[in-house]
Amino acid sequence: MSRIYLSPPHMSEDERRLLLDAFDSNWIAPLGPHVDGFERELGAYVGMPYAAALSSGTAALHLGLMLVGVRPGDVVMCSTFTFAATANAIRYVGAEPVFVDSADETWCLDPNLLARAIASERAAGRRVAAVLSVDLYGLMPDYDAIEAVCAEADLPLVEDAAEALGTRRDDGRAAGSFGACAAFSFNGNKIITTSGGGMLVSRDADLVQRTRYLATQARDPVPHYQHQAIGYNYRLSNLLAAVGRGQLMHLDEKVTTRRAIRDRYGRAFAGLPGFRLMPEPTGLRSNAWLTCIEIDPDVAGVDREAVRLHLEADGIESRPLWKPMHQQPVFEGCRAYVDGVSDRLFERGLCLPSGSSLTEDDQQRVLARVLDTPGLRRTP
Repeated sequence: MSRIYLSPPHMSEDERRLLLDAFDSNWIAPLGPHVDGFERELGAYVGMPYAAALSSGTAALHLGLMLVGVRPGDVVMCSTFTFAATANAIRYVGAEPVFVDSADETWCLDPNLLARAIASERAAGRRVAAVLSVDLYGLMPDYDAIEAVCAEADLPLVEDAAEALGTRRDDGRAAGSFGACAAFSFNGNKIITTSGGGMLVSRDADLVQRTRYLATQARDPVPHYQHQAIGYNYRLSNLLAAVGRGQLMHLDEKVTTRRAIRDRYGRAFAGLPGFRLMPEPTGLRSNAWLTCIEIDPDVAGVDREAVRLHLEADGIESRPLWKPMHQQPVFEGCRAYVDGVSDRLFERGLCLPSGSSLTEDDQQRVLARVLDTPGLRRTP
């Protein structure tokens, strides 16, 4: 049987049409009309007036931190429950990440713990320069509370929205519309992809203009090559932007499909003791990028790893939840304000195949394999 992947690219004829348009126009690289169009359309989708298309979400985080004023030796408060790129970007600017745990009801940055961590760092005489929050698996933290903490502490907020494009609150605010700026990723496993790529969005026109300047090697607007700052080769190509525009056309459909897959999994697991589906907080409509479950082995009779290996034996890809940054060897010695939530989720959590191209038969195959994991307990 063919392998079932976690979140593979899902393409349509629109991506092919626009890619060929870019090719035939000879707007190959580095920029062109599809870059302009992609920036305009994605910014409008998330409700941010300015956007800069970049080579990766990591590039967006790097430049975003620089442009909100983070400098070498500063401290940046960062979600610990995330992919390494989030924390790596802090190191790129020479700053020190200080990790903060998740709230159980959102799996994202805990605003109460964040406030205590900022106070503790400042009491120790450290210069806290920014907060970097993460939207996780399509969930968002309580941004009203986090923005209030940042306002009280007079700190800029940078939103890592790489996993949450298409997520919205009931009040209309979209993932990527919080803070001084936000970063998106279009890596191959994201809900839309340009094979590789990212976007920085903001309400600050000057910040986005500066992003474009730094992302094109900080070249001055003169006929010859002149540079007054260190720049980066971080811009997205016109070819990849064309693919992104085609993907964006179908984003809402992809969200609907992934939510339906998540709901089907949830119904199937509802009667299993020790199984908990990733929460969807009240007032939030997640993009359901990945369907995640938490398995309590003492109740379920099996642990996360037993389920993962059983799926893998049948050619089904699944993956543990993110290993928290405070557990990562590369960040050993960094300070962390944790209370066990992310540690527990990593130990017990599993991501299941969630791609919008997943067929009904594929979904049934995943469910059948989970449900026949040896040792799994059923509700009588």
